[in-house]
Amino acid sequence: MPLDPRHVLFRAGGERFALPLESVSEVATPQPPFARVPRTPAAVRGAMNLRGRVVVVVELAPLLGLAAAPIDDGQGQVVVLERERRVLGFLVEGVLGVEAVEPTEPASGGLVRGVARLQGGPVPVLDPDALAEAARRLFGERAEGQVGDRPTGPLP
Repeated sequence: MPLDPRHVLFRAGGERFALPLESVSEVATPQPPFARVPRTPAAVRGAMNLRGRVVVVVELAPLLGLAAAPIDDGQGQVVVLERERRVLGFLVEGVLGVEAVEPTEPASGGLVRGVARLQGGPVPVLDPDALAEAARRLFGERAEGQVGDRPTGPLP
């Protein structure tokens, strides 16, 4: 079965990016305020309750090495990925839509899987597994196996 050519397009750090649609479980509107996660880097905006699931929310721009555009509580959107039974949310400035993309040109690695050719110019296609791993590394070894794990019940 061929891979779905559709990708979710969004804006982070003032730039356009894409993720394969099959890797995105949903796009959510953040419900402020996020619950702060103690002793985490500033890129970790906190955690939110998404229909009984705890979703750790990481601001995507700093993770990509970009200056973060100010996203106030309740603004932006959260792109939710489920990787290896873990749920992670990435706060972006906004989702631009879903588009079928031409085959990507391979990238040199890291967080970028390739570059898609779209109207308006090239768009980096992010690697969802590398992105989830980079987010988990923000928490260091002490949180191994805990970041974004599915909870056993709803938040109080």
